[in-house]
Amino acid sequence: MKRLPYALLILAMLTTIILYQVVTIKAQEAEAVEVAEAVVCKDVVDREPIDVGDSFEVTVGKLFCFTKIVGAQEEIEIAHVWYYGDVERARVNLSVRAASWRTWSSKIIQEHEIGDWHVDIIGPDDEVLETVEFEITP
Repeated sequence: MKRLPYALLILAMLTTIILYQVVTIKAQEAEAVEVAEAVVCKDVVDREPIDVGDSFEVTVGKLFCFTKIVGAQEEIEIAHVWYYGDVERARVNLSVRAASWRTWSSKIIQEHEIGDWHVDIIGPDDEVLETVEFEITP
């Protein structure tokens, strides 16, 4: 049986250690992403939600889901998934480019869409980070 030269053995060990650390860091980054704030509102002005609520009249026209994400160590993508009842009505992919990042999506509300709604905020690993519930009234 031939023996690997000592230098190759050290190189293999160092490579294994480095790969383990990269995988560990990536796992920690994914776990560190959190929703610091998530609301439904009538508008977003200067990166701040305006007229936040959980009940809106059907005449509102358009609503926004405003989200503040913290903890991303690199650029990631999240999604806002808008549901009317249990039916997905829209899916909006949003970039997060810093450790503290505010982003939002919007949805036009149709006159017949009265009832319970929610927006799932989906993380970079397709996990639901948070759900924001609201209703549309006549």
